[in-house]
Amino acid sequence: MFILQFVIAFSVVMFARLHAERYLLDGYSGENGYLYNPRFIIQVVTTNFFIVAFVGLLKFVVEWLELEARKKEVENEKLTAELNFLKAQINPHFLFNTLNNLYYLAYSKSENTTEVIAKLSQMMRYMIYDSNHPKVLLTKEIEYIESYISLERLRLNNQIPIDFKVKGNVSTVLITPFILITFLENAFKHGVTNNNASAWVKISLEINGDECLYTVSNSKIPSAQIDNGGKSGIGLQNVHRRLALSYPNQYELHVDDQADTYTVKLKLIVA
Repeated sequence: MFILQFVIAFSVVMFARLHAERYLLDGYSGENGYLYNPRFIIQVVTTNFFIVAFVGLLKFVVEWLELEARKKEVENEKLTAELNFLKAQINPHFLFNTLNNLYYLAYSKSENTTEVIAKLSQMMRYMIYDSNHPKVLLTKEIEYIESYISLERLRLNNQIPIDFKVKGNVSTVLITPFILITFLENAFKHGVTNNNASAWVKISLEINGDECLYTVSNSKIPSAQIDNGGKSGIGLQNVHRRLALSYPNQYELHVDDQADTYTVKLKLIVA
């Protein structure tokens, strides 16, 4: 299409200039033989070619930039839609796990049932209202993690040691919401049971300059098979995709799966 437009424009300009100069300089009398000489036609063709080519190149560059901008806008809209879809999957996944815990407490007539409901309400408020942004304050995410740990402590009757440490200045750091919780959920799912006295979970979060270092380690239930990579559950598949979309070339994820321990180390560039 561009070549066709160029040929048409070039032909029109060349024809108009050739006849305009013959009319203005000679009046089509034929007295100025140079105007009818092939050398003059070649000169007109050459000068017009560069003029039309320059204008055509400018038009091509402008249209190409507009096309790239539209493609980028469409791509961003698709990525935003995918991120929203992935984020929407988190709520049912979290609710499924928490309602199971709540059912267990209610079934056993635990005194902690009302406290669990209050914690769940607080977490739902964050999920519905506070996290509806591409990035949230890390302090809010830490509060959410602490509430989740509180729920797990209640469910486990404080029988399992759970260690959560935060280092560095987290007050001004922004992070993609719910990017950290999945690894913690996975730790409790595969590493902790009431009847395993040696179970434990350790979580550390450290801010070092523009890096956020997040580590989750847990004991492993002897009979549990830890799925990762292509065999991971919906939660881990979700977080892998969200990391790729939210932190392209700005994250490192390492998994150390040993016989009795499972460790996830995530490094994010949060500058």
